[in-house]
Amino acid sequence: MNNPERILHTLDRHLRQPTRIVLFGRAALALGYPDAPAEFGVTQDVDALLPAVEMTRIEADRQFWDALEAANKELEPTGLYMTHLFTDEQVVLTTKWLQALVPIRPNIAYRNIELVRPSGIDLILTKMMRNDPQDLHDIRFLLGREKITAPRLVHAFAGARVPSVPEIVQTFQAMQPIVLSIAASHTV
Repeated sequence: MNNPERILHTLDRHLRQPTRIVLFGRAALALGYPDAPAEFGVTQDVDALLPAVEMTRIEADRQFWDALEAANKELEPTGLYMTHLFTDEQVVLTTKWLQALVPIRPNIAYRNIELVRPSGIDLILTKMMRNDPQDLHDIRFLLGREKITAPRLVHAFAGARVPSVPEIVQTFQAMQPIVLSIAASHTV
């Protein structure tokens, strides 16, 4: 069992009803791609997206927040945690990201968790918020697994919802030619 599986297994034991978790970050790569390198499974956390259109329901779901708190408390001695919860308005995504979610077929059975991840192109966009060597490695992985052409990337860049944080806007702009260059190397 890798770290994201441990974290989610712990959360699942504390949940009292079915709950959809939209993974992104390395946990989405580790669990959402059967051939993912083992290095993705050593991430210490699980990042999740909370759709803004569902926030009223999510905020009122007391059992989820209680389960999350209990799981993090139980995991604390191990250094593992699930606290990076972002609304879709806080990360770069396409406008139709929610309609393009991909089911994750986990290696272990969960009683109450349904796992999904954004599409490959949306995962790439989330990785373009920082100019970070690890994120570039993850983008290379995604482009090696998904059939995403340069024209599709350009279209996604043009229509992406980018948080109005100057640093994110600047980094996203600076990352575009880098990602297009990586995509070009994968189509050779």
